[in-house]
Amino acid sequence: MIDAYSWPTPNGHKIHIMLEECGLAYRAIPVDIGAGDQFKTDFLAISPNNKIPAIVDSDGPDGKPIALFESGAILLYLAGKVGKFLGDTDREKYQTLQWLMFQMGGFGPMLGQAHHFRIYAPVKIDYAYDRYTNEAKRLYGVIDKQLSQSTYLAGDKYTIADIAVYAWARSADNQGIGWADFPDARRWFDTISERPAVQRGVKVLADLHQPISGDKEKEILFGKTQYAKK
Repeated sequence: MIDAYSWPTPNGHKIHIMLEECGLAYRAIPVDIGAGDQFKTDFLAISPNNKIPAIVDSDGPDGKPIALFESGAILLYLAGKVGKFLGDTDREKYQTLQWLMFQMGGFGPMLGQAHHFRIYAPVKIDYAYDRYTNEAKRLYGVIDKQLSQSTYLAGDKYTIADIAVYAWARSADNQGIGWADFPDARRWFDTISERPAVQRGVKVLADLHQPISGDKEKEILFGKTQYAKK
């Protein structure tokens, strides 16, 4: 059994989708990031960077429990566990890894900044708003070009790279993206959205999601609580 400590965010949904795709038995354990659950001692023991998601697999590679944090690492672990969604040949695996790193190093962090400065920043800063909106459009242009040449990001096979990028692309409107400008990316997005495991995955914990609106929530997520020594 896998315990998935998570919340219905893009990074959380990566793992929800992957667990559904893998057909693995799991329990989704909510970590309410707006209430500060990510700073609790028990969770920090699993995820020292106080970020969701994290997992504990009671049946690790050596038959012993293993705890993992960072969504990219978890995707790789689960792909290795079931022997799917990473590619079959060394070439396919490296192609998958480069697009996974693209998401982890750029597509996620930059779009996260776009979310923040477009929606949550207490003061609109034109420079930051424009910088991250334009970077979001540039990144969507990168995947649109790639997807004009292949069915999926790493080639003709659906992989963890698609799962990772898709989870963030679900919030395209919040990032200032108009899908009409990226037709091949939209075709890819719609194709993935039709997968039954994806449809199940995005519903995991979704009933707990509430818009971040209160001052207390914003302080926990973006204020001094985030930076206090744990």
